[in-house]
Formats: sequence, C-alpha cells, structure tokens
Amino acid sequence: MDLISTRIITADVKKLISFYEQITGQKAIQYTPDFAELRTTVATLAIGSTRTLQFFGGEGVAGAAQNRTVIIEFRVKDVEEVYSRLKEFLAAYLVQPPTQMPWGNRSLLFRDPDGNLVNFFTPVTTEAIQRSGGDKGA
Repeated sequence: MDLISTRIITADVKKLISFYEQITGQKAIQYTPDFAELRTTVATLAIGSTRTLQFFGGEGVAGAAQNRTVIIEFRVKDVEEVYSRLKEFLAAYLVQPPTQMPWGNRSLLFRDPDGNLVNFFTPVTTEAIQRSGGDKGA
C-alpha cells in the first residue's frame, strides 16, 4: 500500500491553488474548476471544491476550513532560506518561525487560507537526516 495524496476540500479552489503555488514555487495542474493537484516526487497535494463531495457520499462527509487535526508537511532543502524568501507573504499566516524540534528538524509552521496547518521542515541532525533517507531535503 502506498500513500499517494492528501486532499484538501475548500470553498475557494483558486485561492488555495494560488497559495500553494506561491509557497512551493510549483505549478498546480487544474483538471477542472473543482479539482487540482500539486505533485511532488513523493506525494500529491490535491485540492477539491466542496462541490466534489457529492461523489464521496454528500456534503456531510467533509467540511471546508474545519481541519484541526492534520499537518501538511513538506521537506525542504533549507527552511531558513524558504522562510527568508516567503517571510512577507506568510506574515498573516505564520504560526511559528523556523524552530529546532526535539526530533532533529527545523520547522516553519503556518496556516493556509483555509486554516490548515502547514509545516516546512529541514532535517538538521545526523539522526533526522538518516531517517529522511540521508538527504536534507528536496
């Protein structure tokens, strides 16, 4: 079994596409006005409109902008450089500037426009680098 993607359900697909394109520097693929994907070499972040819920059992199965349990994580080569580059853009969304975590990562925490928590991190200790496959980041 392979984890392929995480999907965010939103009332504003265009706004989230724009946000994630800005923070990742990658272009999303928008298949329809209600669905887009931002693909990385490891997994995909999907963005779906609330209108797509009809295909998954109806509006009651998920709600836009209600997540308080999941952190969307991106491993980056240098979290300090990313923070420096995006500092102004992320000012309104910032939860925590780059901080050393006890498990060996430097983490930058912020929320997307729907309130989803996002973590950009760089493994910095020997143990964390080894856990990530011997690479500091993408």
